[in-house]
Amino acid sequence: MKKSLFLSFLLLLTIVGFSKDAPREFYELRLYRFKTTEQQTRTENYLEKALLPALHRIGIKKVGVFRPVETDSTFGKKLYVLIPFKSMSELEGLSAKLAKDKLYATEGTDYIDAKFDNPPYDRIEKTILKAFSGMPQSAVPNLKSSVNERVYELRSYESHTEKIHQNKVEMFNKGDEVGLFKRLGFNAVFYGEVVSGARMPNLMYMTTFENQAARDEHWKAFSADSQWKTLSVMPEYQKNVSKNVQVFLRPTTYSDL
Repeated sequence: MKKSLFLSFLLLLTIVGFSKDAPREFYELRLYRFKTTEQQTRTENYLEKALLPALHRIGIKKVGVFRPVETDSTFGKKLYVLIPFKSMSELEGLSAKLAKDKLYATEGTDYIDAKFDNPPYDRIEKTILKAFSGMPQSAVPNLKSSVNERVYELRSYESHTEKIHQNKVEMFNKGDEVGLFKRLGFNAVFYGEVVSGARMPNLMYMTTFENQAARDEHWKAFSADSQWKTLSVMPEYQKNVSKNVQVFLRPTTYSDL
């Protein structure tokens, strides 16, 4: 009887532990570069009609597709795609799963079987990230405005060294910068440490807003917030960012995010 109660207690602890500490997702952030508008049209047709439906069929639901805002000089030349994975093994196994999907092959043939002298893009850059412990899984933003008004802000914080980079990550997690963004209604999609990418060591995150005015108001509130004022002057978190890169995006109409 005592043994049975003990095993039940252990099982309860296990269940509580799993519900409290959700597994950290991995993200693949793709950056497509185009030379022509025709390339962008072909790639977007592939994403909308072939890739996203195929990802949905294998249980990957929250896929984001984003264009630079219209005032950006790279508008029409770049496209961002964010794919979440439950684990690194799921990410590594994606190509094999897509290869078995006959509908994907049929719907995506123009892109998949493109000839060498007529590619659907110029280059693809891929960044692999691991979600922060402070927000282990991505989220669909709660926005009410029309898609063509929404502003998604993708930020990259570079650091001088790996150790300093980990200090900035700690500032988000232990220092609760993630919680501060949540309290102020920044509608974050994800926060992630870059595992493999072009600008390491760095972290990246994405926040979302109803429009540009709302974005500016939120950052003004952030700068004036007492929690941020306290956190930003703490000695242990000084000089942990060497470069801050901001990109303003809008979701496509077929994006899940």
